[in-house]
Amino acid sequence: MSNILEQKTNSVSIDSRGPRFSAGLTTIVLASALVTSQIWIVIVQAIIFAIGATKGPQFTPYAVIFKKFIKPRLNGKVILEDVRPPKFAQSIGLLFALAAIAGSITGIAPLFTVAISFALAAAFLNAAFSFCLGCELYLIILRVRFSHG
Repeated sequence: MSNILEQKTNSVSIDSRGPRFSAGLTTIVLASALVTSQIWIVIVQAIIFAIGATKGPQFTPYAVIFKKFIKPRLNGKVILEDVRPPKFAQSIGLLFALAAIAGSITGIAPLFTVAISFALAAAFLNAAFSFCLGCELYLIILRVRFSHG
């Protein structure tokens, strides 16, 4: 991903196709939450984001589905990626989910809608184009931190 990440050697690598698959499922879940305004859907997704943010995206229920049912059917070379950017992206997703939950609980419908929409847009970009906004933000923060540190 980046020379900065390559400098650190104590990192876990994951199959890069897994987070993209998970982003596809996340897109479906968040679109459902946006259309129905059901808080319980957002709560379930927030739990999944929390697992991904704390333990790593390879431990989410979506990753289990990918490993058991999708990955065995895929051909081609496995491209590994550092787990830290997707893990950071999961934490950003969690923040948006928590904001949406707060908006729903407090009755601030625009907060719910905007928070879900932003998370949905990010998930869609990853699923459709393999462009992870949270991962890119992680790399920008690293570059800034190392250039000023």
